[in-house]
Amino acid sequence: MSSLSVGDRVPEFTLKDSKGTDFVLADALGKKTLVIYFYPKDETAGCTAEACAFRDEYESFKQAGAEVVGISKDSVDSHRSFAQNRRLPFVLLSDPNNTVRQRFGVAPSLFGLIAGRATYVVDKSGVIRHVFNSQIRATKHVDEALAVVKRLA
Repeated sequence: MSSLSVGDRVPEFTLKDSKGTDFVLADALGKKTLVIYFYPKDETAGCTAEACAFRDEYESFKQAGAEVVGISKDSVDSHRSFAQNRRLPFVLLSDPNNTVRQRFGVAPSLFGLIAGRATYVVDKSGVIRHVFNSQIRATKHVDEALAVVKRLA
């Protein structure tokens, strides 16, 4: 599994969102910069901190012309509950078999324990402009992504 890098094209995918509706990447490209972040699990401490940090900066992302998309292997129902509990205004996608995670090259588990955490900033043409990987600095993903999105605006 090789990880995607800056300059690579984002791989096509379709996943279910928290409402059970198909999110088709091709439909989103060309409209906004995308911040696609992979996280281990709904309602865990680090993932909740990360999601809430994205929530708290969501207006800044929107003002800079970006949309935030979170992906984990959790179910549609789990995502729906997580989004409601934490008032998350952005899209959460269910990748139950880690298919998209593997296409991006994000570890399905580190040391067999917990899935990897990575954030990709994708420009309107579908080119990856920034990659940030950090398992323990969950909220740093938001700062990194927002700085890049603002530069691209």
